[in-house]
Amino acid sequence: MNNPDQLYTVVLITAPNQQTAEGIAEGLVENKIAACVNLLPGVRSVYRWQGEIEREEEVMLMVKTRLDLVEEKLIPLVKDQHPYDVPEILALPVLQGTEEYLDWINQSTLGG
Repeated sequence: MNNPDQLYTVVLITAPNQQTAEGIAEGLVENKIAACVNLLPGVRSVYRWQGEIEREEEVMLMVKTRLDLVEEKLIPLVKDQHPYDVPEILALPVLQGTEEYLDWINQSTLGG
């Protein structure tokens, strides 16, 4: 049953290629840090880095997890496996979801 006090999040992470994205996704799911990770290839990123405008093809990871796992579990794993000096790791709040799906996230992650 869904805990009404439990907070859920979708975390966005970009990776330079499919292999890196799959490694991060598998690590997150295998370690029960994430219930599910969607890999969205073909993301075109335009950003400023060290004073220059860069353009890169990347893979977006869309991670479904609990907010309490982000800081102590998710971020260290991603930083350890990610080749970027400053990887994108953005946790967005889940404001609402079906009780069944949120229960599944809770049951599929650590402590659930």
